[in-house]
Amino acid sequence: MKLNQLKFTASLLGLSLVTAVAQTSSLHLPPIAAGPFKPEWNSLTNYQTPEWFRDAKFGIWAHWGPQCEPEHGDWYARSMYEPGSSDYKSHLVEYGHPSTNGFKDVIHQWQAANFDPQKLLAFYKANGAKYFMALANHHDNLDLYNSKYQPWNSVAVGPHKDLIGGWSKAARKNGLRFAVSVHASHAWSWYEPSQGADKDGPFTGVPYDGKLTKADGKGLWWDGLDPQALYAQNHQPGTKLEWRWDPAKGSSVPDAAYMTKFFLRTKQLWDDYQPDMIYFDDSVLPFSGVTDEVGLKLAAHFYNSSVQLHGHNEAVMNNKMLNEVQRQAMVYDIERGKAGDILPLPWQTDTCIGSWHYDQNIFAKHQYKSAASVVRMLADIVSKNGNLMLSVPLQRDGQPDADELKIVSEIGAWMKVNGDAIYATRPWKIYGEGPSTVAVEKGQFDGQRDVSKKPFTAEDIRFTQSKDGKKLYAIVLALPADGKATIKSLATTSPHWPGKIGSVRLLGAAAKLKFTRDENGLHITLPAEQNRTIALALKIQA
Repeated sequence: MKLNQLKFTASLLGLSLVTAVAQTSSLHLPPIAAGPFKPEWNSLTNYQTPEWFRDAKFGIWAHWGPQCEPEHGDWYARSMYEPGSSDYKSHLVEYGHPSTNGFKDVIHQWQAANFDPQKLLAFYKANGAKYFMALANHHDNLDLYNSKYQPWNSVAVGPHKDLIGGWSKAARKNGLRFAVSVHASHAWSWYEPSQGADKDGPFTGVPYDGKLTKADGKGLWWDGLDPQALYAQNHQPGTKLEWRWDPAKGSSVPDAAYMTKFFLRTKQLWDDYQPDMIYFDDSVLPFSGVTDEVGLKLAAHFYNSSVQLHGHNEAVMNNKMLNEVQRQAMVYDIERGKAGDILPLPWQTDTCIGSWHYDQNIFAKHQYKSAASVVRMLADIVSKNGNLMLSVPLQRDGQPDADELKIVSEIGAWMKVNGDAIYATRPWKIYGEGPSTVAVEKGQFDGQRDVSKKPFTAEDIRFTQSKDGKKLYAIVLALPADGKATIKSLATTSPHWPGKIGSVRLLGAAAKLKFTRDENGLHITLPAEQNRTIALALKIQA
């Protein structure tokens, strides 16, 4: 790292230059694959998003790991160490006190008993998914593959199965592009509540298991394993969990050994399983704010490895909170949100139909996103040059529940009829029209909300076009009550389509539709019996 970069990093983190040098100069990362990409922003901005990703549009994600064992939702492995939280209370009843029965013991109980990736991915493919992403590790720091560098992995403990290996083989057998998600960079600070202790009650002052060592396991089920390889808590905790590692805001900062181990784990994941895509749950890059070296070297390695394997780069790397330059080096991802307009480069929404990790209460109360809301969200995203990666959380055994099966099937039924308006399309001149293009609902993390609180109307329309530009698709997001659809953007005075319109067809129906056109729009008479329940896709040609 050059001196001016170190000064910038130090000022960003509120560190002295000496501290910043110490944290970055001690990284000893192995060589990366040779090729056209260098671990520098200027080189990585030569990246071109592969056509397979631009054409795929819709993927399904199994955000599934040991935190699904309790079936209490996301971030369980942190909140179970926070007295007063619902997860802490339920953990006492279901597993015991976190001084002896911590998250390592939840991992031990997780068996993934009905893991059947072939059956599940065949189902996802049949219902419209073009790519599939599997959780490779979460902030709980368990690698869900046969990791050489993390002793706490799903082959050695818990299920005793190579889950990523199983997902990878099933994805390729079903003709799906395969992706992995990596979240473990944050375990360092995320697990810090495991260093705590109860402040009242019978266990007052008794430390939780986050500071246990290998020696403490003698004679126990984890004999021979070092809990610090999982919890990584041999450091002073910060005062606040800060995603961008900012000590000025209370964050602790990971050391070189931790970051090097993360690099080795992630490089092995890529090299051994050869995914097409990797998603990082980070702002910009893993450890960005401490050092960009880890993330930049991983990116260059992924891209160069792909060039070696395919003769050209087929790799996709997703990260969040990117500026305009960084979006040229990787695919911009918006968590639980979407872009407000057409973006010049392909991007992705990652969101979930419920909680990230499985929550049995959401199923019991039937609170998942509906298939209709997912389809409308997908249409909006694709109209703006994006893809949708939809998480369908799995129960502890590795299977979706009955509501999830129904929702995915309903999405698939719509895609079977209307897929031409989604797959292998490109944005049109404008993304849409109607009231929803005026009202802006801010997203939780970035961009707009993934699912609007306000219902769509028959005036809300999203546009896509075929890659050759000869077919325009207009997706009407709500069914017109009067059996007629009006597209104002196709009025005779519209600059978007100055020529004649030759035909209009409803996808899934053979006959041409009757239409008129005037200065107020294109007016289309829909078939009397549509048998549609979600949204209509119209194909318009000159």
